[in-house]
Amino acid sequence: MLISCTVMFIYAMLPSSWKARIIGWLEEHRELVVLVFCLPASFLFSLLLKLRAAARRFSSGSHDERVREIQRQVQAWNKLDKDNRRLLCTARPNWLSLSTTFFQKHLHHRVPIPLYDILELDEANMTVRVEPMVTIGDITKFLIPRGYSLAVTIELDDATLGGLAFGTGMSTHSHKAGLYHETITSYEVVVADGSVVTATAREHKELYQTLPWSHGSLGFLVGLTLRIVKIKPYIKIKYIPVKGQENYCNMMRELSGAYEEKPKEFPDYIEGTIFSKNEAVIMTGDYADYDPKIPVNECSKWYKPWFYKHVESFLKKGESEELIPLRDYLLRHNRAIFWVVEDMLSFGNNFLFRTLFGWLLPPKPAFLKFTTTPGVRKYTFTKQVFQDIVLPIKELEKQVEIATELFDKYPLLVYPCKVIDHGQSSGQLKRPDPKYMVPGTNYAMYNDLGVYGVPGKVKNKKKYNPVDSMRKMEKFTRDVGGFSFLYADIFMTREEFEKMFDLTLYERVRKQYGAEGAFPHLYDKVKPELDVFAIGEENAIGEEKSN
Repeated sequence: MLISCTVMFIYAMLPSSWKARIIGWLEEHRELVVLVFCLPASFLFSLLLKLRAAARRFSSGSHDERVREIQRQVQAWNKLDKDNRRLLCTARPNWLSLSTTFFQKHLHHRVPIPLYDILELDEANMTVRVEPMVTIGDITKFLIPRGYSLAVTIELDDATLGGLAFGTGMSTHSHKAGLYHETITSYEVVVADGSVVTATAREHKELYQTLPWSHGSLGFLVGLTLRIVKIKPYIKIKYIPVKGQENYCNMMRELSGAYEEKPKEFPDYIEGTIFSKNEAVIMTGDYADYDPKIPVNECSKWYKPWFYKHVESFLKKGESEELIPLRDYLLRHNRAIFWVVEDMLSFGNNFLFRTLFGWLLPPKPAFLKFTTTPGVRKYTFTKQVFQDIVLPIKELEKQVEIATELFDKYPLLVYPCKVIDHGQSSGQLKRPDPKYMVPGTNYAMYNDLGVYGVPGKVKNKKKYNPVDSMRKMEKFTRDVGGFSFLYADIFMTREEFEKMFDLTLYERVRKQYGAEGAFPHLYDKVKPELDVFAIGEENAIGEEKSN
């Protein structure tokens, strides 16, 4: 960390012309930099974080004591002179968040939230109560040996359950369970006056409805209760290669129940990986016990092929099935961060590299953010795309077409997900358009479209305007009634943002629970710290000059 801080300091002091040369050299030799510096430093950084977490477990008090300290700090903030108060936010460093943005916490009044424990497993009610800083890695290690899993488990080891609660997410089980927040039965929140409120579907209902997608703009989360499901030790996964865009789109809709009027048993897990406009592999998975007739693939082992590369092999092999241990399956995309690592290390999936150095992967997202200077952030902002966009699955063909046109980046990730109609102004998500509703149900079938990595135009050194491309994608999303996950950079004006999301109830709840003047507004919390429109203009001018 000391080395990286020194490097960043030296970089900041250099003349602009030198900075441009350094950035050009780093771009040209990025694989060498990642291999020689980033991977070893990231590994050591990860060890330090684990040591810190272990020390914290021995030094922290009880859950109630820690919550009372948070309350005390908020109450002390309330006693400050109003003219000198800054808006509240957590003291958690930006680099520990998986969000791509860098919220300007130094301009806010920061409150530590040292809440990292799993509090209670309630097998009778099929729930688990946790503190917000518990990670996906923590909860899978705790639940799976006991025969349970979260109803929705995001694939990244470092994602926190509290971050997902306020930011939501989905998994390959979401065609059954819905979005992550649909699995939360209660939130425990310290609100602006320092009191603790427990919000459920019955008590503090409007707060309960607006906490998802609130991104910490309504209060401090200090506990939450999530639904769990019974599991078996393996997922029996079937790989189905499909040729033809219409064929794989129709299969995704049929398997997920987008057309179904009557109850039907659908697979426990569904995922699609689109490798080109005309080729995809669709995976279905069901909980299973060990079967000696079916091969077992411990796909998250360091020496194994990256999961999406393994999936791609079935385009040639043909349809097949295997057993994957459940935790391996749930974290299958962790080592290659889906397929982002390939843009850092083109040889990362090479057998020799995996065998000798695969244990160093993935680069720790926290380390990558920790070592990102404002200059590097602005540069990488224009050179890559990292977006999860939720769109009606009936429009899947159009999604693939526009993503190809704007980003030219494959593979594309597709997870089907039910979006439940909770009625008018029942949270930040707008009601699904009636034309997308599954007949005889209270939900529409949507899907996550994951677009990750370096766009094809950037790789081929062609003109690429990231702001123009993303704004076109966001307009398409608004036009079809979709929405963006807000952990990623957004490119919307506030007016456009309020067309995508319904803030009617949210604004009322902010007033009711004193969040106005205490916490940042949702739009201000999630918009990029960069001036994206200025960057778009710079790119447009650059394109004109090159013509």
